[in-house]
Amino acid sequence: MAEKSTIETRKANRDDVLSITRIFYNTIVEVNSKDYPPDQVEDWASWHTDTDAWKKKLEEQHFIIASIDAVDVGFASIAPDGYLDFLFVHYRFQRMGIANVLINKIEKLARLQGNSTIYSDVSITAKDFFLKKGFYVEKQQLKRSKEKELVNFRMNKKL
Repeated sequence: MAEKSTIETRKANRDDVLSITRIFYNTIVEVNSKDYPPDQVEDWASWHTDTDAWKKKLEEQHFIIASIDAVDVGFASIAPDGYLDFLFVHYRFQRMGIANVLINKIEKLARLQGNSTIYSDVSITAKDFFLKKGFYVEKQQLKRSKEKELVNFRMNKKL
């Protein structure tokens, strides 16, 4: 029987932008594409090229990178106000517990920041995962990406 790989986590920094944007892009194109039309996927995924915006997010939020055998396989971020901005797992590493590890780390960080609630704008694709993690839907909404508006859900969790 194969030995299960350990999921390691660490705080991300500016040097991780390329890895983060690759995971972001590939996950949207390969996973979220089952729930969104091609024009919306293209618009949403196109954010991966805006390196300056990503570096700004890395300065403003706490980002965590998950890796297995020194390969970056996912990332998540939380803002000081408890906004969970990103939670992405590479499409080749789905359903391996990576998102669980990331959400648990984010919840610990939120508590350390003094947040009593975490809130997020969650894709159709991720909604069920967040419901299983104790989040509830506040509202369905349309959120603008660049040129397109995408359906997602404002979800909250009390800590």
